[in-house]
Amino acid sequence: MPPIQVPYDRLAAVAYAHRWAYRRATDYYDYERLGGDCTNFASQCIYAGSGVMDFTPTFGWYYRDANDKAPAWTGVEYFYRYLIRTGGSTGPFAAEISLEEIQPGDLIQLDMGLGRFSHTPVVVAVGKRPTSRNTLVAAHSADTDYRPLVTYPAQRIRCLHILGVRKQLDH
Repeated sequence: MPPIQVPYDRLAAVAYAHRWAYRRATDYYDYERLGGDCTNFASQCIYAGSGVMDFTPTFGWYYRDANDKAPAWTGVEYFYRYLIRTGGSTGPFAAEISLEEIQPGDLIQLDMGLGRFSHTPVVVAVGKRPTSRNTLVAAHSADTDYRPLVTYPAQRIRCLHILGVRKQLDH
């Protein structure tokens, strides 16, 4: 049976971001010393708002423990590719949008001048008309909460709007 689409709980994702922005949840490994913890933190926030993991080997999005996780759980580019995938696998899904369309609970990925996207903050608040000045984010790897997007020295940004969650019906 194909998965059904359910809403993404933006408030739950943002509440999780605020709760853990300056701490580490004990259910998850801290990857700070292994290249950074930002996408791990973003995945945790998205999971808090979706409640669904995709246990598809290699190409899914899941975390069981530090040594049993999908590349998309902690890797910036893998996370992006997972979220914008087409098809009906379970889990959250997103579309790339402009900054003006961003909402709390969405994600922004930053290219910090390395020629690739390398940081994934979670949007926690936006102004009436989102700009880089009034879009506020939470992140790990330089832990922060309510940080204005404009304060990052990013060369490029890409914005990911979570459209919903695909979930298998329980029998």
